[in-house]
Amino acid sequence: MFELLALPVAVVFVYFFIFFIVGTVIKNNSIVDIGWGMGFVLIAVVTFFAGDDFSIRSLIVTILVILWGGRLAYHIIKRNWGKPEDFRYAKWREEWGKWLIPRAFFQVYMLQGLLMLIIAYPVILVNSRHQAELGFFDFIGLAVWIVGYFFEVVGDRQLADFLKKPENKGKIMKEGLWRYTRHPNYFGEAVMWWGIWIISLSVPGGITAIISPLLITLLLLFVSGVPMLEKSMQDNPDFQQYMKETNKFVPWFPKTDKKESA
Repeated sequence: MFELLALPVAVVFVYFFIFFIVGTVIKNNSIVDIGWGMGFVLIAVVTFFAGDDFSIRSLIVTILVILWGGRLAYHIIKRNWGKPEDFRYAKWREEWGKWLIPRAFFQVYMLQGLLMLIIAYPVILVNSRHQAELGFFDFIGLAVWIVGYFFEVVGDRQLADFLKKPENKGKIMKEGLWRYTRHPNYFGEAVMWWGIWIISLSVPGGITAIISPLLITLLLLFVSGVPMLEKSMQDNPDFQQYMKETNKFVPWFPKTDKKESA
């Protein structure tokens, strides 16, 4: 296990330490969000070449991570470029006071690094194992990943197009995929990691990597994704009605009753 994780741990530590230095200098810790997607790309590429196996399975998983992480990084850079520090990090900056630097180091940068390593575990596992031919789990996992990628990419695009229109200012997005789930992009991200985990079932020890999709799903549903976004809109009457009609996470047909589904 030590040999498996030693290189990724070292890479992630250096990677986020650099982001910590830059974020501290420019007084903007929200740049860590930019590093999230590209950090996975770095882990995938480094472990792919370090594995010295270069199997088709490793290549597929690495490409999937590059597609997801690269697009996510570009999306966040485009969204945040030229804007001040995100309100979450600005609030912590004010609350932490003189302890800002050490707490940011551990609670923002190193914590994200730890979470990244856990979520990337199936990628590390696949890229470190000698490979058999592609099989059932590979094709199922790839199909699941494609569904997730579709929800994330299309959901983000639909929202971006909606927000560009002046007449939609202050309104809630309820069209396209957003008609069936309040968070198609978050749902898609979770589904992609379930797909990668399914692919990892093709290699020895793959079942242990279930911690990856479980963690990202729990984070999105209960910690950093859905709760923070919905809290910021909870006082909007239109959003309150949207909550009654549309599933929070798993897509389903709009409903008219007042019970909220997961």
